[in-house]
Amino acid sequence: MRIDLHSHSTCSDGKLSPAELVARAVEKEVDVLALTDHDTVAGIELARTAIHENSLPLFLVPGVEISCTWDAIEVHVVGLDIDIHNEVLTALLACQEQARTERGMELGRRLEKNRIPGCYEGALALAGEGMLTRAHFARYLVEQQHCKSMQNAFDRYLARGARAYVPHNWASIAEVVAVIHAAGGKAVLAHPERYKLSAKWLKRLLVLFKEAGGDAIEVSLCQQSPHERSTLGQYCRDYGLMASVGSDFHAPLPWVELGKNLWLPKDVDPVWHAFSAFPDVPTGEEL
Repeated sequence: MRIDLHSHSTCSDGKLSPAELVARAVEKEVDVLALTDHDTVAGIELARTAIHENSLPLFLVPGVEISCTWDAIEVHVVGLDIDIHNEVLTALLACQEQARTERGMELGRRLEKNRIPGCYEGALALAGEGMLTRAHFARYLVEQQHCKSMQNAFDRYLARGARAYVPHNWASIAEVVAVIHAAGGKAVLAHPERYKLSAKWLKRLLVLFKEAGGDAIEVSLCQQSPHERSTLGQYCRDYGLMASVGSDFHAPLPWVELGKNLWLPKDVDPVWHAFSAFPDVPTGEEL
């Protein structure tokens, strides 16, 4: 069984619509997919409709990826198996959307001071009806030939310490975990190795996440060394956390694809074992 519990659509900063995303998941032989757009659940019903209308052999896990602030660092927590209509969740996501709008406007002002006008409007147009993210600003900067690549845009203007960087003011990890639980879901620390923390600080983050009631960490990603995967698996055992898998898919790329290279080390507890519903796994085929 092929499982991918972290993906994005045009409802945030992905390049495929929810309908296109679920169709591609089936094409790539994914059996279970979680749609986890940034700070929005707007794509879930669209994905469900596409699966139903096209009779797709895909089990959809409703999810969301929520931005948090921890010690001035942006950390992402994925909520899986959530009730997307939960009032507590809806209220938090509304606050996150407002914070994103305010941050985007300030980012536009700072880019204009760097002699690049029209970035807020350009990024907003690229986002369409989706949640505005820094990735939309990066795409605009690349399209307008101010930067050579998305990474170059982040390095020069958008990342922490760059020319136009705007500090974030998201909810705390404890607040986000509590909201995910209120919505009946499981809270997963997304891609822990991407925060560029030392082992000492990553362990501090894991302790705080566990104390906040966090349930799991992402152990398996598409691009990853065997050492990193085994280390994250050991952290699951050390801190009593379940393990998740996720491509963090945004667009078709040679090195990142839905369901690609996602497997768990031995002796970890998969987070989907705690879901309220899950398809039967044939003997010998479980991750």
